[in-house]
Amino acid sequence: MRLPSPRTASRRGVHEGRPYELWLPESEPPWPAIVILHGAGSRKENHADFARAAAGYGWAALSFDQRGHGESGDEMSPAAIDDPARMARFLTETEGVDPGRVCARGSSMGGFMAIHAAAASDALAGAITICPAGEHDLLRGLRRGELEMRADAAALEPWLQEHDLREAVGLMRGKPLLLIHARGDEQIPYTWSEELYARATEPRKLIVLPGGHHRSAQHDAELHGIALRWLERELG
Repeated sequence: MRLPSPRTASRRGVHEGRPYELWLPESEPPWPAIVILHGAGSRKENHADFARAAAGYGWAALSFDQRGHGESGDEMSPAAIDDPARMARFLTETEGVDPGRVCARGSSMGGFMAIHAAAASDALAGAITICPAGEHDLLRGLRRGELEMRADAAALEPWLQEHDLREAVGLMRGKPLLLIHARGDEQIPYTWSEELYARATEPRKLIVLPGGHHRSAQHDAELHGIALRWLERELG
C-alpha cells in the first residue's frame, strides 16, 4: 500500500514545559488535527511514523514528551491529565487547523490519557486508543517499579485509585471513540478494550486484531489509515 506523502519536515519546540514535534499536511486547510500520546517508557519520536502518516492523510499532527519522559524536565504526576487538552488548544493556534476537529490518539498509558482528556475537555473532539491501560494496570506497574518513567509515585497512587476509565468513556458524551487492541497483548488483556467499548456511547468502534503483542498495533501502517478515515467520517 502506498501512503500519501506528508510535508518532509516537522517543527520542534516547547510549549508550557512540553517538548513537542508538529507535522503539517500538504493538503488545503482547514485540517483536522491529532495530539499523539505515547505510553510509559516511550517518547514523542517513537510515534513519528504515525505523525507522518497522519499528515499524509491531511491531518495536522502533534506529538509531545509526557511528563517524566524524553526531554521533559519534570516528573509524571496527576497534572499530566490536563496536558492533552492544553496541547490541543495550542494546536488550534496553528494556522489552518480546524479547532472543532482536534482529537487525541494514545497507546497504552497514552490511551488512558486520551480517554480521560476527551471526557473532561471540550478541546478534544474524539479519541483513538491502542491497547489502553487502565488505572489498575498503571497502579500495578507503579508499585512494582515496572513503569520506565520519572514519577511522583506518592501523588500518582491515590490519584489513580480515585479514577475509573470505564466511567470516563461514558463521559465522552457522544464524541467518537475508536478502540484498537491486539488479542495477543501480553500486558493488557484485549477484554479490557471490549469492556470499555461496552461502556462507551455512539459513535464507537472496536477493532480486535488476531495475534500480535502490546506494541504491534501502534506501528501498523494500514491501521493508521483505517483509524484516521473512520475518525474523520465521524467528525463530519
